[in-house]
Amino acid sequence: MAKNLSNLRAPKKANTGPKRVGRGMGSGMGKTSTRGHKGQGSRTGTSLMRGFEGGQMPLHRRLPKRGFTNIFRTEYTVLNLDRIAEIGEAELTVERLTELGFMKKRDGLLKILANGEITVAVTVHAHKFSKAAQEKIEKAGGKAILIA
Repeated sequence: MAKNLSNLRAPKKANTGPKRVGRGMGSGMGKTSTRGHKGQGSRTGTSLMRGFEGGQMPLHRRLPKRGFTNIFRTEYTVLNLDRIAEIGEAELTVERLTELGFMKKRDGLLKILANGEITVAVTVHAHKFSKAAQEKIEKAGGKAILIA
């Protein structure tokens, strides 16, 4: 029989209601209310930590630690020259780039990279420039101004 809108049905167990726990023996979940007998999980107010494995050493502690995370690193928002050329403005500051949505944080650091070409003269204010990006901006007649 072909399936069409008149004979579509939900799959089995798709529309089951929530368990009605602790509603007497006739519910099929009476007496211990699906908690089992004794033990930590049967008591009220119990909550186990994430990853608890019944006292066995948890997986996140069994696995070896790898690598190193430098907590003192400085992260820059990176912007390429082709994106600067797309914007088409004569002067670009960090505040303006934040307004346009190129930077998430107003107080974040900005670095300009030399990916792409730029033909118009643009004054760019940034915290860092790659050497190639600075050369390309100045070659196009613009200025690369470092923010202290």
